Formats: sequence, C-alpha cells, structure tokens
Amino acid sequence: MSDDRPVTALIADDEAPMRDLLRARLQAVWPQLQIVAEAANGVEAVELGERLRPDIAFLDIRMPGLSGIEAARRLYDRSHIVFATAYDQYALDAFEHGALDYLLKPVSAERLATTCARLQARLKARAADGDPAPQDIGQQLAHLTTLLEHQGKPARPNYLRWIQAQVGASLRMISTREVLFFQSDEKYTRVQTASAEFLIRKTLKELLDELDPDEFWRVHRSTLVRVDAIGEVARDARGRHMLRLRNYPGEIEVSRNHTYLFQQM
Repeated sequence: MSDDRPVTALIADDEAPMRDLLRARLQAVWPQLQIVAEAANGVEAVELGERLRPDIAFLDIRMPGLSGIEAARRLYDRSHIVFATAYDQYALDAFEHGALDYLLKPVSAERLATTCARLQARLKARAADGDPAPQDIGQQLAHLTTLLEHQGKPARPNYLRWIQAQVGASLRMISTREVLFFQSDEKYTRVQTASAEFLIRKTLKELLDELDPDEFWRVHRSTLVRVDAIGEVARDARGRHMLRLRNYPGEIEVSRNHTYLFQQM
C-alpha cells in the first residue's frame, strides 16, 4: 500500500442494520477509511473483494452463500481480515493467537478503535516490509472451518419476547414484535404499539439488558426504538435527526449522542 492513497475496506454482513452500524462507527473512529463496497452474503463479498482488492475486509462469520470464513480463505492474501461475530466461542478459541482479528456484536466503539489502531500498525508494517500475508492465517481459517462444520449454531441468548402490562384488573401480554418503541415516563415506561399505548414499571435500563440489541436501538437516553419499525430519518428545522415510524403518526427525536446510528445523513 502506498502512502499517497487512502486505506479501503469492504463490509460484508447479511443484516443491513449491522452494516449500517459498523459503517457509522468506522466513520467515527477512522474518518479517512474509505468503505468501497458492502456485501449482503459471502458470494458477493468474494466477488467484490477480488475485483476491488480492499485493504481490509470486515466479514460476518455466518452469512448465506458462503460463510465469512469461507470468503476469508479467498481474500486473506490480498486483504486484512476482521471477523464480526455474535458467537464469542470462535473468538476465544481461534483468534486469541495469530494474525486474524475479530469484533463481537454488537460492535462497541471502544473495541473498534482498538482494532483500527492495530490494523493501521499492520498496514504500515506490511507496506514497509513488503511481506505477504502471514502463513498462519491459512491455518487459523482451516481451524475455524472445522469448528463450523462440527458445531451446531450456538443458541441465541434468551432475549425478552413478551411484555406484561397491567390493564385495569387484567394482565395484557404484548409481543416485543408488536412494540414500536419504549419511552421512559417518570416512574413508568411507555410501551407503544401500532394500536395502543401501555405503561409498565420495568425501567429502560432493565429493558436494554433484556432486549435483543439487533432488534432495538437506543436513540435517546429515554427512548428505545424497534429498528424495523423505522420508516424514515429526517432532519427538522433545528437540524435534529427525527425518526418517522411505520404505523405511528408522531416523530421520535434522536439525541446527539446517538446520531452515529444514522451517520450517512
């Protein structure tokens, strides 16, 4: 890599919100990095990686078509590989030693900053030495492939799926799939669905710990929003990011601390 051209990267993940989140956080911690392509599966990742030859490939481990590990075996001789995974046993077992790097989902800004600093050092070292990719990467990838073949998909955490709300003398069971957003309201938390509003005593902090972070994003210190309920993101006259949700007439404000979720605007 010459010093006069920007560092380039590919992002591959079959979940668009995860690609959006990683892109936004990369822009925050490494503004000079150019995301030259995004892929929704392993086959696309290989095609784009071979054609564009990015310096770095961020690959989700589990993708349709080809896994991230299978894609990496085609790309590691030209791109630095960083795996993103929700399954930390792979990270602990196979990434602790060697040249591969990993990010655990949901990707934290702190971990990403550390990873980016390490990538910058490796890119600089390779440019100075002119060395090819370390040979042990191929061995690590072969080991990871064996793990995937012999281990079933790890169980998902037991995320909260039902909300219990007292309605008069009755107890209403609300599926989290129905919830558009949660909003703290003094002693209570407001639960908004497309057809009704409920109040529960569970705090927003408790909900953050119990809900699937891939399904609900915190967009304000007082608000959690279901990602697939977001229909549009707009700026108001004061420059604030405002969410317009499907099946809900109002708008939800995004606080300044959480605008990185919608950094492309």
